[in-house]
Amino acid sequence: MTKWERKLWYEFLRSYPLRFQRQKPIGNYIADFYCAKAHFVIELDGGGHYTEEQIRKDAVRTEDLENMGIHVVRILNRDIDKNFRGVCEYIDMLVKKHSSEKLTVDEG
Repeated sequence: MTKWERKLWYEFLRSYPLRFQRQKPIGNYIADFYCAKAHFVIELDGGGHYTEEQIRKDAVRTEDLENMGIHVVRILNRDIDKNFRGVCEYIDMLVKKHSSEKLTVDEG
């Protein structure tokens, strides 16, 4: 895992009320993080994702996953560094939106 993936995993997703899996194979892809109950993938994007070729590949990947009924959110590593709490709140909001389960998350 990258340092951004480790931060998100150890400081938020690992203890999230719904189970997330790391490096989850889905179809022809490996998702950074996947929550089956919410049909939700989180992809963290670093500098390598800013090239035209990688932007196209990411768009195809996102479309393929969404065609499988999985919601995909892409988060920049920079946002993990600069606004970690906001990223966690955003993920929480999206998971709650896409999950049929009632969730409460401690604001710690």
